[in-house]
Amino acid sequence: MTHRITKAVIPAAGLGTRFLPATKAMPKEMLPVVDKPAIQYVVEEAVDAGLTDVLMVTGRNKNALENHFDRVAELEATLEAKGDTAKLAKVNESTDLADMHYVRQGDPLGLGHAVLRARMHVGNEPFAVLLGDDIIDARDTLLTRMLEEQGARNASIVALLEVDPDSIHLYGAAAVEATDDPDVVRVTGLVEKPAKEVAPSNYAVIGRYVLKPEVFGILEHTPPGKGGEIQLTDALMTMAGDVEGTGGVYGVVFRGRRYDTGDKLDYIKAVIQLAADRDDIGPDLRPWLVEYAAGLDTV
Repeated sequence: MTHRITKAVIPAAGLGTRFLPATKAMPKEMLPVVDKPAIQYVVEEAVDAGLTDVLMVTGRNKNALENHFDRVAELEATLEAKGDTAKLAKVNESTDLADMHYVRQGDPLGLGHAVLRARMHVGNEPFAVLLGDDIIDARDTLLTRMLEEQGARNASIVALLEVDPDSIHLYGAAAVEATDDPDVVRVTGLVEKPAKEVAPSNYAVIGRYVLKPEVFGILEHTPPGKGGEIQLTDALMTMAGDVEGTGGVYGVVFRGRRYDTGDKLDYIKAVIQLAADRDDIGPDLRPWLVEYAAGLDTV
């Protein structure tokens, strides 16, 4: 009998060096995407999929993450005294989202190590991992489908996105076999950031995983890989062979809207796209964008 998955792990210990100097004193996960920090979109996605217990794996100088999801009594009292119920509701929204927990990663030994730090909190049950750099549009279903597939197949599930072959070196690439569902494939192999010429496919692993707890024992014995870090990709490669009855690894192919906030150019695109779709500012922003774009020299 499968149990409903309730726990999400969000690794958030990175230094955010690509966004310096903005991230010198502020965690990259707190960079605003329109009017919410990027990390809030990720937590909201987890909650919308039914995950109510969220563990963030953090590092030094990440106190702002804990503060954002905590009460701010003085601010709340000020807004209440002013009768500004709209802003008060927005402040309280992040506070009441989920049951939040935090653990320090300690040594920066890679994504696999960050996931391993969640072992004591997760225990012996399946759980989700959501990377803070990837924002999945709330109008598109991904995590819910992944949770369903995990329960149906009793396997670990990764999210896959077909990318331009010229970009596959930026991702983990999956070797896959078809199943009876066009949106689900069986993962037979994984390669971390391969060159285009040796990539097994153009199916890229993006930042959503639903993992069986056996991953912890495998990560514990996974040696450092690419970049001298413990790679989650390497552990999943082992699990793809159904080692020790792990159930194998399957991929849900995502065809919706994804915003990459880990790259400066893609971050700017994400802010523009999400702002343009908003009911409150979109109607004014879209005509301005058209007018501004018309005057640009694209050469």
